[in-house]
Amino acid sequence: MVDTSSSKPPERQRIKKLAQAAFNADVTVEQLEGILADMGETLEGLGPTMGNLDATIEKLDATLVRMSGTLDKVDTTVGRMSDVVARLERVVARVEVLVGIGEAALRPLGVLESAGKSVAARLGLH
Repeated sequence: MVDTSSSKPPERQRIKKLAQAAFNADVTVEQLEGILADMGETLEGLGPTMGNLDATIEKLDATLVRMSGTLDKVDTTVGRMSDVVARLERVVARVEVLVGIGEAALRPLGVLESAGKSVAARLGLH
């Protein structure tokens, strides 16, 4: 005689496990669908963000090009200013020579003035 009572419970267990696995798979599929839907929205939002980033990078590139041009102009200006400073130093050196000559030329007048004051003081002509 075959024992049928012992074969049903394992069959029931198997069906119960399969039903639970199917339910778990269904829940997992729903979760994945939710995640994919959220990712879709995120990816859709990423498109305009990337477009904005591209535009910002283009503006930055234009700004860097302008800045490079400005720095080139500054370099040129610094070179010109260096030339001007060199010329001004030569002019100042010449003026110093002229002032030295003028002081040397006026020394005899200072001596003459001092002598005249001494003579006037001795004569009482203050």
